[in-house]
Amino acid sequence: MFSVLFRFYVDNLDLCTLLILSHVTNDVFLLFFVSESEGKEGQVLHRSKRGWVWNQFFVIEEYTGPDPVLVGRLHSDVDSGNGNIKYILSGEGAGTIFVIDDKTGNIHATKTLDREEQAQYTLTAQAVDRDTNKPLEPPSEFIVKVQDINDNPPEFLHGPYYARVAEMSNVGTSVIKVTATDADDPTYGNSARLVYSILQGQPYFSVEPQTGIIRTALPNMDREARQEYDVVIQAKDMGGHMGGLSGTTQVKITLTDVNDNPPKFAQGVYAMAVSEDKVPGEEVGRLKAKDPDLAENGLVDYRILEGDGMNLFEITKDSETQEAVIKLKKTVDFETKRSYTLKVEASNPHVDSRFIAWGPYKDTTIVKISVEDADEPPSFMAPGYNFEVEENAPAGTLVGRVHAKDTDIMNNPIRYMIPRYTDLEEFFIINHEDGIIKTTRPLDRETQAWHNISVSATEIGRSLISFLVRVNIKVKDVNDNAPEFAAQNEVLVCENVSPGKLIETVSATDKDEMAHRQHFHFSLAPEVANNHSFSIKDNRDSTASIFVIRKGLSRMSQDVYHLPIQINDNGVPPMSSTNTLIIRVCSCDSKDTILSCNVEPFILSAGLSTGALIAILACIVILLAIVVLFVALRRQKKEPLILFEEEDIRENIITYDDEGGGEEDTEAFDIATLQNPDGANGFLPRKDIKPELQYPMRPDLRPIGNSVDVDDFIKTRISDADNDPTAPPYDSIQIYGYEGRGSIAGSLSSLESVTTDSDLDYDYLQSWGPRFKKLADLYGTKDLVDDNS
Repeated sequence: MFSVLFRFYVDNLDLCTLLILSHVTNDVFLLFFVSESEGKEGQVLHRSKRGWVWNQFFVIEEYTGPDPVLVGRLHSDVDSGNGNIKYILSGEGAGTIFVIDDKTGNIHATKTLDREEQAQYTLTAQAVDRDTNKPLEPPSEFIVKVQDINDNPPEFLHGPYYARVAEMSNVGTSVIKVTATDADDPTYGNSARLVYSILQGQPYFSVEPQTGIIRTALPNMDREARQEYDVVIQAKDMGGHMGGLSGTTQVKITLTDVNDNPPKFAQGVYAMAVSEDKVPGEEVGRLKAKDPDLAENGLVDYRILEGDGMNLFEITKDSETQEAVIKLKKTVDFETKRSYTLKVEASNPHVDSRFIAWGPYKDTTIVKISVEDADEPPSFMAPGYNFEVEENAPAGTLVGRVHAKDTDIMNNPIRYMIPRYTDLEEFFIINHEDGIIKTTRPLDRETQAWHNISVSATEIGRSLISFLVRVNIKVKDVNDNAPEFAAQNEVLVCENVSPGKLIETVSATDKDEMAHRQHFHFSLAPEVANNHSFSIKDNRDSTASIFVIRKGLSRMSQDVYHLPIQINDNGVPPMSSTNTLIIRVCSCDSKDTILSCNVEPFILSAGLSTGALIAILACIVILLAIVVLFVALRRQKKEPLILFEEEDIRENIITYDDEGGGEEDTEAFDIATLQNPDGANGFLPRKDIKPELQYPMRPDLRPIGNSVDVDDFIKTRISDADNDPTAPPYDSIQIYGYEGRGSIAGSLSSLESVTTDSDLDYDYLQSWGPRFKKLADLYGTKDLVDDNS
C-alpha cells in the first residue's frame, strides 16, 4: 500500500504539509496537518474500516522557484528501505513535466505549469522489483491538478461598444450591458470574481458593479446641447480588492432625438415685395422657422392665420428646405393697394406626448408685403365689345367705340390700332386717338354675317407694351335678296296624266333672314297666267302645289314645258323673283311607271357614247406616240468612225470584218476610195469572163495606162492620199476591193468563179510578171498535166 506526501496551498494563504501514513493492518489512517507558519501539531482524525483514496495531487501554477517543485511522494508498504523497490511513473507529462525518483518515490514538476493551458494531468504509478522489473503491486492511477493563481486580467471581448439612448431620459434608464471575462478558475478563490466601475463618463452615466449595466445618471440630457459621450468602463477581479487585475473598454453613447423643441422664427417681422405685373402662382418670398430637432421631430408646417392679404396670397412648404413659400394667389394692383400684412404660424405636426407640457410647439411672425409699381399696358374698360352695323351701309358708317386707360400713375394717352391679321380685307378703320370704329365699305351679311376683329391699345411715350381686346361686329340683315327655288329639279309627268292631279310641290329659300311669321307667296307669271296646261296653288306655308289642268299631254308635240313662277318674300322692302319650273313629258305604262322621257329615243343610237369617244381618242394618242418614236429613231445619226480632231491620237487602225470590201461596202470612212473607178461611171464589168473593152477613165483620176500591175495602182492611191488636203492627218490602213483596171481575168475570188474551169484559159498568167509566177506555174502545170492525159 502506498503512502503519499505532498504539498499544496490552502486558499492561497497558508502553506501546509500533508502527510498520509498507512497502517500496516489497513484498519486505521492517520492524517497529520502540520502548519509551517504556525509550527503546531494538527488534529489526529480516526477513521475505521475504510480504504484510502489517494487519486489527486495539487501543484501551484506559474511556479518560478529555482528548484523543481515537489508534487508528492509515493511509498509502498513493501518497501523496506533497502533499495530493492523501483518506482515508475507514466501518463501525461511523465518524464517531461513530471519526474519521479525511482528510489524515494518523490515526484517533482520540472516546468512551469499554466492552468489556463491544461488544468490537470492523469498519471500512473507502479512499484516494481529493481532487479527483475516485476510489479510488486498493481499500477495505481492518480490526477495532478494545477492549482490556479490570479494571473489573467479581465477582458472585454466585444468592445468597443456603441449605444443609443433617447435624450431627456429619466435617471436610471438602461443604456447597454457590458460583459468582461476572466480566464482564471472561477471555482477557486476570487481570481475570477469581477467588479465593474466607471472611469470616464461621470456624472452623466453610471454602471452596476456586479452586472455591468450602464444607466443614465443625470436628468434632462439634451441632444441639442451634446449628442455623444465617451464612457470608459473597468472590470477588476479579486472582487475589486487591491492586488486584483483589471481591464477596460470604451462605450460610445449617442443621444437620440425627441421632439422637445418648438419651431422658432428668427425674426418677428419679415418684409417682402411683389410687382403688380406678377401673375398668380409666382413666388413672392420665403421664410423659415428653425427647429433643432431631427427627422420628423423637426418637421414644420406653415399657415396664414390672418391678414388683409389672405385672399391674395397663399403659403406652401418646400419639402427639401423646410421653408415657407409665399406665392401670389391673385393679381395685385399698385394703384389700388400698395401693401398687405400677413400673420404666419409655424408648428410641429408631430408632438411627443411626454413633453406636451413643455409646449406650445408653434411660433408666429408677421409678413409685410409691399406692392411695386410696374409699367402696365393700358386696360380696356370692358373685357370685350359687341357692335352691330346694317349691311349695305355706306363707307364711314359708325360701328362703335372702344375705350382704354392707363392704369399707371402717369396716366399717359392711349393710341388705338386694329391689327391687320384680324381684319385682312380692311373692312374697318379706327381713330387712333378716341377709339371710334367705322366701316370702309358696305358690308354684305350674306357673305359674312360676323366680323371678329381685335383692337390694341398702346401707351404713348413710355413703352411699346400693348393690350388687345376682342371686338365682335354683327352685320344686321336688310331684305336685299329675292327668294328662289330651294331646288332646281325637273318635274316628270306622264302623257296620260289626268286633269287636276298634283305633280309637284315647290318651296323657296331666301338668303336674307326671315322675320317672324314671314312666308313666301307663289303665283304664275303674268305671261302664263291663262295657260291651259298647269295651275299653281299657294299653300301659305312657303310652299306651292303644281296641278295639271289639261287632259292628256303629247310628248311628240311638246315634250318640255317651262312654267315661270313668281315668288314674293313679303319683306321690307318686298323682293320677288321669277323662277322657271321645267316640266318634262314622259312615256309611262298602265301603272304610271315612267318608261322614257325622250322625244326620239332612236337618235341616240346614231351618236357615240362618252366611253366610245374616250377609246377613240386613246387610240389616236397611242398611234401618234408610235409615229414620233419611229421618226426619232430614224433621225439618230450613226457614230462616225473617224475620231474628232481634238482627240490626241496619232495612230488609228480600222479593221473590217469582210473579205475585201467591194462596191457594196458602204461602212468605210472613205466610200469613194473603196469604189471601183470604172464603176463610178455606171459601167460595171462582169467578173466571170475575160473583159473585152476598156471603159473611159474618170476625169478626176490620173490615167494608169494599160498596165495591169496592182502594185502601181496601190502606189498611185497612196500618192493621192498623201496629196489630198482633206485626208486624215494620221496613218491608216485601208482595204480596197479594186483589183486593177484592165484585168482580163476579172475577179480572182473563188466565190465568184464559175463552177467549171474548162472554158477558162490561164495562159495569160505568164505575162503578169514575177509576182504571179507561182500562180502561173500552178495553173500552167495543171493544164500541162491535163494535156498529157
